Amino acid sequence: MIKIIKSGADKREEIFSVKEEKIDVSGIVADIIADVRKRGDAALFEYTEKFDKVKLESLKVTEEEIEEAFSLVDGEFIEILKRAECNIREFHEKQKNFGFEINKNEKIIVGQRVIPVELAGIYVPGGTAAYPSTVLMDAVPASVAGVSRIVMVTPPGRDGKVNPVILAAARVAGVTEIYKVGGAQAVAALAYGTETVPKTDKIVGPGNAFVAEAKRQVFGAVSIDMIAGPSEILVVADNTNRAKDIAADLLSQAEHDKMASAVLVTDDEAFANAVSAELERQIPLLERWEIARASIDNNGKIFITESIDEAIEIANKIAPEHLEICVDDPFRYLDKIKHAGSVFLGKNCPEAIGDYYAGTNHTLPTSGTARFSSPLSVDDFVKKTQYIYYGRDALAEVCRDVEYFAKKEGLTAHARSAVSRFED
Repeated sequence: MIKIIKSGADKREEIFSVKEEKIDVSGIVADIIADVRKRGDAALFEYTEKFDKVKLESLKVTEEEIEEAFSLVDGEFIEILKRAECNIREFHEKQKNFGFEINKNEKIIVGQRVIPVELAGIYVPGGTAAYPSTVLMDAVPASVAGVSRIVMVTPPGRDGKVNPVILAAARVAGVTEIYKVGGAQAVAALAYGTETVPKTDKIVGPGNAFVAEAKRQVFGAVSIDMIAGPSEILVVADNTNRAKDIAADLLSQAEHDKMASAVLVTDDEAFANAVSAELERQIPLLERWEIARASIDNNGKIFITESIDEAIEIANKIAPEHLEICVDDPFRYLDKIKHAGSVFLGKNCPEAIGDYYAGTNHTLPTSGTARFSSPLSVDDFVKKTQYIYYGRDALAEVCRDVEYFAKKEGLTAHARSAVSRFED
């Protein structure tokens, strides 16, 4: 049963306490990465046979396989994928930055160019779960950014094929090439390249503990988006909501992972008890009820506060991945939210609308990292290059300043480079 904490108690420890079953996989992951770097494709084939229980003849997904997948996915879902892709693309188009230039009488020009990375690597989980939404959320921003090669890796099933809905989503989202490999070995392949899988510039996408650790270890050789933790949702709600709706919203994240965190903050004790009762009623009805049960029992919490303003304060302390503001006038509180991955406003905006359809990205900072990091965006797939032009007269006007500055730092070669052009 979910834990209920009343206002007035010392809640700091309760706010930040999350039960996590951490297993150190760093050594195993380091060995896998080293092996892939040494043996390339041969290592990928062996790990796929060992972990995914399938012996592949080829790593790359063919155009015929993608066409077959399209034929297997029902037409209604293809149309839904296209509509979701359109919303995601529209939202991310607004994030594009075109750089700038400052021109001072053509004697001095400084500016900044925004250039897409050449190759983006997208990791998509496989196995028992298939998440076409992850494909859209990771590939569309890369496409909008102008990335020319979007490389997707995902583990195959025991039949040696990739789940058809994953391939269909990849086609809709603009993925340019797909490889049947998962786990830490896939991250290593994207980071360092093999005979078949190209080395990429950026790796994005969620995964299990081995994938997360692999991303951590290859960072530096390649850029990564973030190290994502268990899913989180925090709902701020008053008693004008229906308890059944709020319980359903909490469970939408609890069903993800036994370590997921679902938190309600409300200013009404009776409503808190009603939501708790609804959770107990709804959990047995879920397909993934065992996961949801563990999540609610271990990490679920309801905080009862004196006011909604106090609830917002708690939300800012937790800095959740997903934050729902379920009140009649949610925009009243929007400017007060300082730390959250994505904010869902009003009583009719469940977190699931952001997961799939609205257009905002669902790859979000977790574990309090929303205090200093951002959702996946077009910015993750570009880099910025500065440029400078000084004419001779412009340099003559400032070279003594540069010389003086350089000498203050004891860098005489810097100083010399500024004045040498004006000496005999």
